Amino acid sequence: MNDYAQMTVGDIVSHDSAAAYVFDRFGIDFCCGGNRLLSEICEKGGIRLEDVVACLSAPKREMPADHLAFYRWPLDLLVDYVLKIYHRNWKAGALKIKDLAHKVAEVHGEIHPELLEVRDLFDAALTALEEHFDKEEQILFPYIYELVQAVENKTPVPEFHCGSISFPIAVMEDDHEAEGERFKYMRKITNGFTAPQDGCTSYRLLMEELDRFEQHLHRHIHLENNLIFPQAIELQNSHMAS
Repeated sequence: MNDYAQMTVGDIVSHDSAAAYVFDRFGIDFCCGGNRLLSEICEKGGIRLEDVVACLSAPKREMPADHLAFYRWPLDLLVDYVLKIYHRNWKAGALKIKDLAHKVAEVHGEIHPELLEVRDLFDAALTALEEHFDKEEQILFPYIYELVQAVENKTPVPEFHCGSISFPIAVMEDDHEAEGERFKYMRKITNGFTAPQDGCTSYRLLMEELDRFEQHLHRHIHLENNLIFPQAIELQNSHMAS
């Protein structure tokens, strides 16, 4: 873990979930861009690599409550975690943000028209994420469970109507990329989810909730793109070859 520069950002966060907070601070994409080297991202983004490494290496860096060594977890346990932590009850929280976005846009939208965009973009995100979660819960994740069971029981790989698991995973990754870009744009037009001086309490709360939602989304996508999906593809390929 010493040579951060030559590690991908996805691997860094997989070994140390607290690194996600460092990357958030520097605006480094560790979920959809998790397969890129830290040195490459810093060079292209005009970020001082030394500053990022210093933060990652800080011995007293505060650890988050969810600091877990996910890279050591078995595949089916990772899927369990995503379903229970990120999928369960997500919609209730998202609907509260939606209601708040509509309320704030109605009150402040004339002076801050970007709020009208935020309202519509979050509505679209809610619809897209619900469809995305349904596809994972009804198609992809059940097959991953079957695949893990087949490997444990040393039975043939179960048939999958999509053929290779790589095909639905590619669709999921495209969805992730689209949502990442959507929230990146929302962050841009709201000055980093920052309420202006004339923003009321509800305005500030909306910005805080959107910021928190995006952080959870990044961690969710990271677990899937950088851990679950590669392991599932490798498991299917290796078991079919054996």
